[in-house]
Amino acid sequence: MTDSEFLDHAESLLRTIEAQCDRINEETDADLDAQRVGGMVTLTFANRSQMVVNLQKPLHEIWLAAKSGGYHYRWVDGNWQDTKGQDEFFATLSRNATLQAGQALRFFA
Repeated sequence: MTDSEFLDHAESLLRTIEAQCDRINEETDADLDAQRVGGMVTLTFANRSQMVVNLQKPLHEIWLAAKSGGYHYRWVDGNWQDTKGQDEFFATLSRNATLQAGQALRFFA
């Protein structure tokens, strides 16, 4: 993958996260705040816990930091897949957001 291709896919992911946060706030009382600075989105929950999604440009990876730990993703066959083969990005984001929010939250592409 070229740097340009990575940035296109990564930018799309970050925009999707922001849009999904808006959708979640409209559909639930989660009070989820998404703040974006460059290649990083910080999600802050009502209980003040946070999750961070960050671009790692030199590695062509997306990193997700949550209370449960850190996760690394690479673009594989049209999806952001965990580098350890564990899960797809949005499944992990949804699972961790649900835990940190204390209510079911679903993110999807």
